[in-house]
Amino acid sequence: MKFVFLMDPLETVVMEKDTSFILMLGAHNKGHEIYFLPEGGITLKNGRVIFHTTKVMPQAISHQPFVIDRPVILTDDQVDVVFIRTDPPFDAEYLMATWLLDRLPARVKVFNRPSGIRRVNEKIWATQFTSIIPPTLVSCNKHDLMAFTQEEENTIAKPTDGFGGQSVFHIHPGQSNTNVILETLTQRWTKEIIIQRYVPDSKDGDKRILLLNGEPLGAVLRMHCESDHRNNFFAGGKPKATEITARDHEIINVLKPKLQELGLYFVGIDVIGPYLIEVNVTSPTGLQEMNRLYNVTLENTVIEFVEKLTKT
Repeated sequence: MKFVFLMDPLETVVMEKDTSFILMLGAHNKGHEIYFLPEGGITLKNGRVIFHTTKVMPQAISHQPFVIDRPVILTDDQVDVVFIRTDPPFDAEYLMATWLLDRLPARVKVFNRPSGIRRVNEKIWATQFTSIIPPTLVSCNKHDLMAFTQEEENTIAKPTDGFGGQSVFHIHPGQSNTNVILETLTQRWTKEIIIQRYVPDSKDGDKRILLLNGEPLGAVLRMHCESDHRNNFFAGGKPKATEITARDHEIINVLKPKLQELGLYFVGIDVIGPYLIEVNVTSPTGLQEMNRLYNVTLENTVIEFVEKLTKT
């Protein structure tokens, strides 16, 4: 089958860490043809979707993770699966790609479904599940934000469209720059941010759980370094083995029917202590860290699921 990967430029891929790479390698090892699709590489002509791709062969060689074959133009009747793996933020270009991919015939499976990605803001969507998240406020109103920091005392404030731990602030009692932090994040009280009660368990790391069609695929604990409160890998967090607890399963069971309904097959949820923090649907990561920690090949499980999906 022909697998198309819409993703960031090939030269940005870090072979040892990139989840997109290991999915490409897993599909290649199962005999599928792999095509790289850059942003802006989709054309819609008279109702037909056309992909301007590059055929590649992934290989586990750090300094050369891809053998570049040749440019290939594929029509929608030649493609079997499209993986949306462009890194956040979810901007206008990302949005346009989801609209164009909506025009694909039903036989072409998109992983994850474009309409599902549009529906789920990775930070705000979770706020509907009030029983499994910490006390949360989404606002740009100065009075409401300042009042929430006083009510909760210890809080975490961040943008609604951030990723990789960018612009995540810990606001705690006695801080003299709380007003400055909130004013900056909200762009002078004009842009909504999300602020939540600080969960003390975060000092022990936060847990990334990957879900495949709503079922747990694996988990890794992300631990911050001594000089930073953020646990994200992009912010210097380190992976550590962990278990999926009974509380984690409760959280997963709440999310599962919603994710399946939206066609969000491959999702990364972030859990701190007993609370769900985020639901990552655009380009969830962590697969390679789990492979190394537990000596498994989870990409095979994902590709086998995708193969079955193409038969439905």
